[in-house]
Amino acid sequence: MPSVLPDGEPVPDDGSLPASALTGAAERPLGFYLHVPYCATRCGYCDFNTYTASELRGTGGALASRDTYASNLVEEIRLARKVLGDDPRPVRTVFVGGGTPTLLAASDLVTALGAIRDEFGLAADAEISTEANPESVDPAYLAELRAGGFNRISFGMQSARQHVLKVLDRTHTPGRPEACVAEARAAGFSHVNLDLIYGTPGESDDDWRASLDAAIGAGPDHVSAYALIVEEGTQLARRIRRGEVPMTDDDVHADRYLIADEALSRAGFSWYEVSNWATSDAGRCLHNELYWRGADWWGAGPGAHSHVGGVRWWNVKHPGAYAQALGDGRSPGAGREILPDEDRRVERVLLELRLREGCPLSLLRPDGLAASRRALADGLLEPSAYDAGRAVLTLRGRLLADAVVRDLVD
Repeated sequence: MPSVLPDGEPVPDDGSLPASALTGAAERPLGFYLHVPYCATRCGYCDFNTYTASELRGTGGALASRDTYASNLVEEIRLARKVLGDDPRPVRTVFVGGGTPTLLAASDLVTALGAIRDEFGLAADAEISTEANPESVDPAYLAELRAGGFNRISFGMQSARQHVLKVLDRTHTPGRPEACVAEARAAGFSHVNLDLIYGTPGESDDDWRASLDAAIGAGPDHVSAYALIVEEGTQLARRIRRGEVPMTDDDVHADRYLIADEALSRAGFSWYEVSNWATSDAGRCLHNELYWRGADWWGAGPGAHSHVGGVRWWNVKHPGAYAQALGDGRSPGAGREILPDEDRRVERVLLELRLREGCPLSLLRPDGLAASRRALADGLLEPSAYDAGRAVLTLRGRLLADAVVRDLVD
């Protein structure tokens, strides 16, 4: 089932933010995340805030219906305009995620994008992305999205091997994601991503190499590769606990990461974040970079998280409760926190160190600086970047990124 929301102070009914959150806003990029909480089936490894039709039956009725969901998103976008007031910033990025956004009609996604355009305006070079499951789109659907303003799409491929997809409870057939890349290119999408997962129980090194070869051969300009994380409460966690499939192994994850980096680098991709590679700077996911660089974004939809000027808040999780709040003229926010300066500094180190540009050494406290010198000596940080005042991970450092980050912020 979906993960639990954090604790926090109440969000005002009108969603208003402290004046400090809007100070200097014009200098920060603004993005929108739109969460679509619907899935045809629940994947065994997923703990996202998503719901199948059977899970929603009798728990919200018409309020939870995906048929009226786009109108709920439009209402929250209008609320965002009221909360942000005379904010002059055009929206730099829009990312529709889920769930399976493409379970909605393409016209619904275009309608939500149109509300952002009407209320805020879009930057001339705005990145407009959506996630998509390979089995939920066809050429006509993709053409309608492209005509409606979307210019980037991310397909959940996960693996090219049927037995791996079966363990993950993915329903598409091998080869379909690659065909989707060709269909998206034909529809006019400038940028196409394929998401891969490594470390699935039963996956071999050869399986992983085959998935990488298939993804690269499809011709995307961006590939994301994530180690499988087994979350408590998921079907996969229960299967592992019962001994039906083996637990994933950290050493295997490291080996698979090295295989991915070698294959992608050989094919002309460059890493720009620990789990993301692109063929050019233009192919990088600008929306994710807003997150990694602590910019401002408004997350609309059940369970969506937002951040503006050091204030972070999150919406109620259930689609019915979300629709009810908006229908009552209230913010759907479930809680929020105002981040102290020290927390914001730590978050900058946590996130920016994962990027190819790294983080400034000036962000580190004395103990963190001492730890950075040890990491440099251990070959975890790049010497030339360090001499220029930045902590940038080496390949070995990327394998141990979480440990390096912990040392630098402790």
